[in-house]
Amino acid sequence: MNSKIPEGLLDDKWSGYKGHVKLVNPANKRKIEIIIVGTGLAGASAAAALGELGYKVKAFCFQDSPRRAHSIAAQGGINAAKNYQNDGDSVFRLFYDTIKGGDYRAREANVHRLAEVSVNIIDQCVAQGVPFAREYGGLLSNRSFGGTQVQRTFYAAGQTGQQLLIGAYQALERQVALGNVKMYSRHEMLDVVVIDGKARGIIARDLISGELERHFGHAVLLCTGGYGNVFYLSTNAMGSNVTAAWKAHKKGAYFGNPCFTQIHPTCIPVSGDHQSKLTLMSESLRNDGRIWVPKKQNDTRKPNEIPEDERDYYLERRYPAFGNLVPRDVASRAAKERCDAGYGVGSSKQAVYLDYASAIERYGKIECSKHGIENPTAEEIRHHGMEVVKEKYGNLFDMYAKITGENPYEVPMRIYPAVHYTMGGLWVDYELMTTVPGLYALGEANFSDHGANRLGASALMQGLADGYFVIPYTIGNYLADEIRTAEIPTTHPAFEEAEKAVADRISKLKNINGSQTVESFHKRLGKIMWDKCGMARNEAGLKTAIEEIQQLKKEFWSDVKIPGEIKEMNPELDKANRVADFIELGELMCIDALNRKESCGGHFREEMQTEDGEAKRDDDNFCFVSAWELKGDSNWELHKEPLIFDVAHPSQRSYK
Repeated sequence: MNSKIPEGLLDDKWSGYKGHVKLVNPANKRKIEIIIVGTGLAGASAAAALGELGYKVKAFCFQDSPRRAHSIAAQGGINAAKNYQNDGDSVFRLFYDTIKGGDYRAREANVHRLAEVSVNIIDQCVAQGVPFAREYGGLLSNRSFGGTQVQRTFYAAGQTGQQLLIGAYQALERQVALGNVKMYSRHEMLDVVVIDGKARGIIARDLISGELERHFGHAVLLCTGGYGNVFYLSTNAMGSNVTAAWKAHKKGAYFGNPCFTQIHPTCIPVSGDHQSKLTLMSESLRNDGRIWVPKKQNDTRKPNEIPEDERDYYLERRYPAFGNLVPRDVASRAAKERCDAGYGVGSSKQAVYLDYASAIERYGKIECSKHGIENPTAEEIRHHGMEVVKEKYGNLFDMYAKITGENPYEVPMRIYPAVHYTMGGLWVDYELMTTVPGLYALGEANFSDHGANRLGASALMQGLADGYFVIPYTIGNYLADEIRTAEIPTTHPAFEEAEKAVADRISKLKNINGSQTVESFHKRLGKIMWDKCGMARNEAGLKTAIEEIQQLKKEFWSDVKIPGEIKEMNPELDKANRVADFIELGELMCIDALNRKESCGGHFREEMQTEDGEAKRDDDNFCFVSAWELKGDSNWELHKEPLIFDVAHPSQRSYK
């Protein structure tokens, strides 16, 4: 592994790299084909940017439109070090917060580059017409997010992801109209074609007809999101999967930090065994909401019946400097600890309250003052305060009301942690290239920027940074040496072998003719993963999980039932392909978690904690990226990329 981190001071690495990187001239760009798999924020922005530069781009998405990408579900905002609030923000502070938030398990050079280009992302999106919230005077508004003490999060109500994706989609569709990008919707990548050690194309399945297709490219970019659905219940769209990344892993791409998954602290709690998905309530709600539980164990009173002095605002009590704005892993573990100790609320007792009464009152008083209302009544204060909250978070409150049947303006929301994002992914170097030359991974599909825990509002930042501002430079460094490579015909033996392998696997799956549904296997895998490799893990549990997953894999390949035919639209067959990959990934995640004998970020080993229950890192033995190479069935070799900190020197994280 060569991370290709440029020489020089941290502040100068990216500008120095751009000044010396190889370029491809415009005439040669028109001869080069690039395949992009996935059209969320990373994929759509990369396709738009590379199409604009003149490359011939083929973009694939398994949805019916790029606008259905899961990026659309992001709610709270996007970080950028603009310092519009004049509250002390800077590129360095964003860099430092991100490194610290990830518990010093991310690569310094990549994170600093992310902080640098963050300021350009906002300008790009404003130019596209993204309707960011604005202050009264017209300036872009910012709000707070977890893990920071400044306001740097730009937002569009509670639908920031949707608005950013529409902006990227517009840019993408412009390139489609100009003929620079060709869109393949309802297509799923099922293998990478490697010729002479380089990625040269993909095998895709047309999800409508069931036919397999071969596509050539001088380079392949995977922008396929994360693998949170390995847990079955997660905030991810139900179609989100690991298949594209896993196929790349099987073709030689190392998998980085697979056990680093993020638990989001503000999700609507599980309501029963019938559920197949969880709903996220944006972290931006922690900006104004206060989180609490009753001080009395097993308290059955309604929240509005519990007086103020009998409420435990436990985040404010334990972490006074950051309060409700501690990072996600800290907030999640604290909620679990309170519930496990018997202070949980709701029928399941697996929830805590997120209360907006104080925010409504605070905003109401400010608005009354603005309107010149002296000595306002409680009702006047409440009316004006609710109007402000509706403007900021209205669609989130409406969503909660529809799902739970409760009015969050009247009673506190009930929330509990749930699987959300994955910091692990394909290992990439500074140029976002995997260990397979010509194969890149962008956005959540790679491991690079978030360490062991992602700060809120940084996913959108990374996706757009990789697509708009990083890959257009770094891919040229590779393609400059490929301009003499002619288009390789898809009749090449490597294409034929790859297609045959995909067809044989699909046929094998379809012909099992067992008795158990794909969904039942996925649900069982998810329970193993959540119970033994979820918010808390220990050695005995992880060893048991590995054995259980290996047994589940044998059972899956001998008893799964898939109705329908291969050469037709068959969602069950698509799902079976994905669940088979999830089972293999689950085993690797548990192996990685077992190997990492430390607690860091969202990865909490019960054997490794401080006296007050916080994560206890082991920098002497585990200050590295785990990069796993597949050697055979249930057989991986660990490669270690040492993490060297020249600027943000590791220290015990404290948000107190």
